[in-house]
Amino acid sequence: MHTADGAHVGSLKKVGGFWKFKAMGYGAAGGMEPGHGPLTEQHNMQFATPDATEVSARLLAALGSAP
Repeated sequence: MHTADGAHVGSLKKVGGFWKFKAMGYGAAGGMEPGHGPLTEQHNMQFATPDATEVSARLLAALGSAP
């Protein structure tokens, strides 16, 4: 998952029959920090399918960015 400007903020991983969002951030030295970043609160959010439209809508809604 990437932001509109290309920043990597997480990925989807299939766990126990569900797709889960795995948040990703980067430390001051540039190293990856799993479970961190701008979508930390959405870490482990579950999805039935990896549908890009649904995933984007739910993640944006959780951030309060959806209409």
